[in-house]
Amino acid sequence: MNELFSIAGKVAVITGAGGVLGGNIAQHFIQQGAKIVALDIRQEQLDKRVTELKQYGDEVIGIVGNVLDIASLQKVADEVVAKWGKIDILLNIAGGNMPGATLDPDQNFYDMDIACWEKVTNLNMNGTVYPSMVFGKVMAQQKSGCIVNVSSMAAYSALTRVPGYSAAKTAVANFTKWLATEMALKYGDGVRVNAIAPGFFIGDQNRRVLINPDGTLTERSKKVLAKTPFGRFGDINELNGAVQFLCSDAASFVTGAMLPIDGGFSAFSGV
Repeated sequence: MNELFSIAGKVAVITGAGGVLGGNIAQHFIQQGAKIVALDIRQEQLDKRVTELKQYGDEVIGIVGNVLDIASLQKVADEVVAKWGKIDILLNIAGGNMPGATLDPDQNFYDMDIACWEKVTNLNMNGTVYPSMVFGKVMAQQKSGCIVNVSSMAAYSALTRVPGYSAAKTAVANFTKWLATEMALKYGDGVRVNAIAPGFFIGDQNRRVLINPDGTLTERSKKVLAKTPFGRFGDINELNGAVQFLCSDAASFVTGAMLPIDGGFSAFSGV
């Protein structure tokens, strides 16, 4: 293994670990020798995830925690430090969209369910800020650590139909820059904060708007692929290497950055 990119022995807290994206990255990280703290609000999914991860290594614990509850997160941080003495990595994976906050093609902005807007913006924005506050404090005290947030293509340009998700993920992009600056100025160059901006990957949350019931591509999918130079959707495994890079010593002078993983979507004008 190239030591420059190694994350072996690092303690990684992964929020939303019970979900597909969090679970996939957790599996990659444990295979790379990291110690995994799988965090999720759903006990059943968390238990299933920990069982899966233990096929690849013993150094994994699952803790039920709510990314929107500071007290809940503090208990997790205390438990992790008591067990392993440090927190090296925080991956803020918890987030996502929901049907009520996604407008149908024949709906207007004024038809949006405000309750769903509030849930989506709260989960994606504060669900990134609160864990960064709690686990980031441990890193500040250590004067070392790495936070990786999840933003979106919506932070580069407007995406129709997903106003709440777009607003929150754009806020995550700005918060990433702000916190990176704050940490560096006050605690030195050992604490870094970056974000990834995934392009289009077909998952449970967006399948309805990208794939028709008969399995064919929706008109939205065709527009996405027309603006993606690679001409295809991403594979979820294609996120793993980029996240590992940001958490490794190979990225020791990288902070406040947002790395697009999008097959060129954010670079292409469409012409």
